[in-house]
Amino acid sequence: MTPALVSIVIPVYNEEQILEQAVQELFQNLEQFKERFCFEIVLAENGSTDNTLELGKQLAKQYKNLSIFHYPEPDYGLALKEGIARTKGEFVVCDEIDLCLADYYCSALEIFGNTEVEMVVGSKTMSGSHDKRPLYRRFATKTLNLLLRVALRFKGSDTHGIKAFKKAALMPILHKCKIGRDMFTSEFIIRAERAGIMIKEIPIELEEKRPPAIGLVRRIPKVLTNILYLFWIIRIRHR
Repeated sequence: MTPALVSIVIPVYNEEQILEQAVQELFQNLEQFKERFCFEIVLAENGSTDNTLELGKQLAKQYKNLSIFHYPEPDYGLALKEGIARTKGEFVVCDEIDLCLADYYCSALEIFGNTEVEMVVGSKTMSGSHDKRPLYRRFATKTLNLLLRVALRFKGSDTHGIKAFKKAALMPILHKCKIGRDMFTSEFIIRAERAGIMIKEIPIELEEKRPPAIGLVRRIPKVLTNILYLFWIIRIRHR
C-alpha cells in the first residue's frame, strides 16, 4: 500500500541564519517515518529582506520533497493559508522553522491513524506541556487565550503554534478565514471548533531557537483589532 502523503507547511521570514540547519534536521527527523508516510515540505516565504528566499531555492534543489514560494508581504497568516492551499497531502502539519517537533509529528500521526480526530493542536499551556519561552511571552499567550474565550467562546487552551489536520475536512474552514498575520491560526482553530471538527490537544515541549521575528509590543494593537473583528464577523454576523 502506498504510504500516505503528509504536507508540512512552514512560514519563513528573515530566517537565513537558521534555515539551512533547520531544514537538514527536519529531513533527518522524518527518516523515522519513511516506512509509513511520505512527506513534502512547503516553505512559505513572506516578505523577507534577507537571503531567505534565495537560500530556500537552493535547498529546494538539494531536497526533492522541498519547495518554496514567495508571498509578497510579511504576513505570517496569509502566507500560511496560501501554503496550505498549495499542499498535496492527505494530512497537513503547520509548523515553525524554529520548532520542527518530531515527537509531535509522531503523536499526531498516530492519533489520526487510530481515532476519528480531524485536527491535533500542540498546546503550550495544557497540563503536561513544557513552555521554555521567556515569562512575558508565556503571560501574553495566556492573556490571548483569555480574550479568545471571552470574545469568541474558545474552548481550547492554545491556538498558536504547531497543528496538524486532515486536509479534506479542514479546507472548507480554511476558505472561510478572513484575516492574516498572527491571528489567522486563532481564526482557523476557532472556526473549526464551531463547525464541529473533532479536535484533540496534546502537550508539547517548546524551546525556540531564536527570538520572534516581530516583537511582541508591535503585535499587540493588530492582535486586539483582529479579535474585535473576529467577534464582529463570527459572533455578530455569523459569517
